[in-house]
Amino acid sequence: MERAPRPVLQVSDTAKILIAGQAPGNLAMESGRPFTDPSGDRLRDWLEISEADFYDPSKVAIVPMGFCFPGYDKNGADIPPMKRCAEIWHAPLFDRLPQIELKILIGGYAQRWHIGDRTEKTLTATVKKWREFLEQGVIVTPHPSWRNNAWLKRNPWFEAELLPVLRKRVRSLLS
Repeated sequence: MERAPRPVLQVSDTAKILIAGQAPGNLAMESGRPFTDPSGDRLRDWLEISEADFYDPSKVAIVPMGFCFPGYDKNGADIPPMKRCAEIWHAPLFDRLPQIELKILIGGYAQRWHIGDRTEKTLTATVKKWREFLEQGVIVTPHPSWRNNAWLKRNPWFEAELLPVLRKRVRSLLS
């Protein structure tokens, strides 16, 4: 079933935090709000941020690599985001977000766009070197999807070491 375009993003020229992800999921596409699904619940938990602050565009910009839900493949997994959105819209859009002090890059697509050749061959290797990006105001994470539960169990350092730093940065920017 083909859908009409319905871009799902949240921006304001006053936002200090940028959440850059892959593309809205099916539930987000239906609601018109980013991260209105269990991934969003986990992400807000990772950030220790209220729903009110998370959905306040004056505080948090949410800009996925693809602005619309790309659909599912034959195995039920999300199709990668359309490259066209980023190629056409990202540079002019980010030029209009001058107050961003923290970029939270969720998953490989966003990481490759924002940090380019500083990404590693695997998402795990990129996220393991998260400290290298802090001075540039960047924190890299896996996607908060339930599909990454096994990854989170194999990498307990993410919750023990990275999340406290992420939460502290978010708190300081929201206060």
